[in-house]
Amino acid sequence: MLFLLTAPRQAGKTRWLERLIGDFDAAGVPCRGVVAPGVWEEKPNGSFEKLGIDNLLLPGKRRLRFALRRDLAKAAGAFCPSSQSAAANLGWEISDDAMREVNAHFAKMRSAGADERLGKGGLLIVDELGPLELLRDGGLTEAVAAVADGALSGSEHALVVVRPELVDLAEERFARAWGGAKRIAPDEEGRLAVMRALGALGASGR
Repeated sequence: MLFLLTAPRQAGKTRWLERLIGDFDAAGVPCRGVVAPGVWEEKPNGSFEKLGIDNLLLPGKRRLRFALRRDLAKAAGAFCPSSQSAAANLGWEISDDAMREVNAHFAKMRSAGADERLGKGGLLIVDELGPLELLRDGGLTEAVAAVADGALSGSEHALVVVRPELVDLAEERFARAWGGAKRIAPDEEGRLAVMRALGALGASGR
């Protein structure tokens, strides 16, 4: 089954996903892929401002600095006009070097033998597939290929974060390879749906 986690921007999708991974860690369910936590700065008034995006490569959770807000990148002299993100006029300056590293992570996973992959019952996670991947055939191309592999990825289930305006395209492109797709929100109902599918309810102690 393919789970498409979708909600408006700043709805807490990645924080929800990190909590879900914690549940799976407790239940002994293996996860592979990438999670993209934000880099935040607390303001004097107690509010938070999003400055950048990191990537955590699963399962080892090695952290990469992945993107910087476009205006901050320009101010810091870190904006590259020839980058994929600049060409797509995104609000983030995404490091092409970091993108290559994440792609290498997925390529290694896809080329591994079956015993080195997720194993039965594991979860493939991609946070997220956006305009670069779904509209421009760029970005995290190896992550796209891993999702397109379906069960050949080494997992019976996948969870992909995708924006509401792209979710129809993602479902059309990938659902058949997984025997169907289910759209979920970053809420308790969504958590239970994924936990139930992977047989992890009760095992996490929550």
